[in-house]
Amino acid sequence: MPVTTSGVQYSGRWNLQAQAQARAAGKWTGLGVGVPGAIWGWGYNDFGTIGDGTTTVRSSPVQVGTLTTWLTMAGGFAHTLAIKSDGTMWTWGLNQYGQLGLGDTLNRSSPVQLGAYNNWASAAGGNVNTAAIKFDGTLWTWGHNNKGQLGDGTTVDKKSPIQVGALTTWSKVAAGQNHCIALKTDGTLWGWGQNGGGELGQGNNTNYSSPVQIGALTTWLRISCGQYFSAALKTDGTLWMFGDGANGQLGQGNTTNASSPVQVGALTTWSKLSTGAYSTYGITTAGTFYAWGYNGSGGLGQGNTQGYSSPVQVGALTTWFEVSGGSTFFKGTTTAGALWVSGNGNQGQLAQGNNINYSSPVQVGSLSTWGPLPVQPNSYSTGPMILY
Repeated sequence: MPVTTSGVQYSGRWNLQAQAQARAAGKWTGLGVGVPGAIWGWGYNDFGTIGDGTTTVRSSPVQVGTLTTWLTMAGGFAHTLAIKSDGTMWTWGLNQYGQLGLGDTLNRSSPVQLGAYNNWASAAGGNVNTAAIKFDGTLWTWGHNNKGQLGDGTTVDKKSPIQVGALTTWSKVAAGQNHCIALKTDGTLWGWGQNGGGELGQGNNTNYSSPVQIGALTTWLRISCGQYFSAALKTDGTLWMFGDGANGQLGQGNTTNASSPVQVGALTTWSKLSTGAYSTYGITTAGTFYAWGYNGSGGLGQGNTQGYSSPVQVGALTTWFEVSGGSTFFKGTTTAGALWVSGNGNQGQLAQGNNINYSSPVQVGSLSTWGPLPVQPNSYSTGPMILY
């Protein structure tokens, strides 16, 4: 999405260093996602995941505070991460292993600032761990580390952010159950943590507590992590998967694991991707939306609860803009800014005012001002989300 500053529209791919320079010059209004907005949340809230100061489950959207300066968000199993327009990061929700980065293990039901830093660019929530990248291209992690998912060469939990190595060339990071994958500015793909299903793409099932490169290619563009599998888009528009395939989430027409990247079909028009716990979602350049993998709660939007091991189109719309997969549900926005959801609603995570599952997409209200979706939201809470 283009960024407009002082009446001039800027578009294209901004690297983190260019973004930092633009921010310093007062010419940066967003992290590639447009203008800031308010946070609204709903769904599972036992640990304060929504951030509304309570632990009450919400089946309809509620606003989190009154601020309208939020830019981007991410979620783990039951913790939430958000970055403001001033570059500060705020965290809340479950904190059992220090995944909020606040130096303790106390849950928070309202946003709390993470340190005094004001140069956070993006964040990703794993099960009970967190990873984030600063505008200077450094990579930071914190939380649970039993499988080496913090990438610091140990398996010791960390309650505050620690830097992963000394590199300043990290550009994107995604987190799964106990593993992470990340992109560098040179287009290379790296992974670390648990690898029992081959989710690190190394051709083996060995865990790694420090980043290891996945292949030798320099053409990786977008990434996402499911529970025990990974997905990545290349610059040529092809989609590749690796890891656990027990529910058909690798899109290979089978339920076999793959410990090295395998291509999903022959399409070269994939533009967006996201993963649920056991499912995968993708949008093409034509605006069509496809889903595959686990569908026990209707989270593939097919009007049934049948699993699919190859991509199937969700409806006939050609105006899908973004998609974000939860544990057994998804949310997607159209180019008009409308929000649609499908799948498991037992915790109110579909924002329909009830706890009912829906196996076909249903719209959340009638607003058309929903902001950017996190590639991975909280597992059981559809929100929080940004609303312009």
